Amino acid sequence: MPNSSQLAEYIGFLAAVITGIALIPQALQIWKIGNFLCISVFVYSLFTAGAATWLLYGILIYKWPLILSNSMSLMLAGSILVLKLRSLSKS
Repeated sequence: MPNSSQLAEYIGFLAAVITGIALIPQALQIWKIGNFLCISVFVYSLFTAGAATWLLYGILIYKWPLILSNSMSLMLAGSILVLKLRSLSKS
């Protein structure tokens, strides 16, 4: 049986996997269809900034679950945000 510290790390890695997977369906849908109408620039700007901040925090405290989950979230949310901004500039 894992001790409480190991259990916390396992839960953190599970959270990292779940969080990382959460944005994949929307990102794939947007990339495939190219429909950005339902995407809010404000919400994705906040989400991207939040993921970047959480990533920095994870790096500062050397916690891999935070680093992994927020790296993936930052890449996905950031790419969705960039694609949305590009679609606005083409309009």
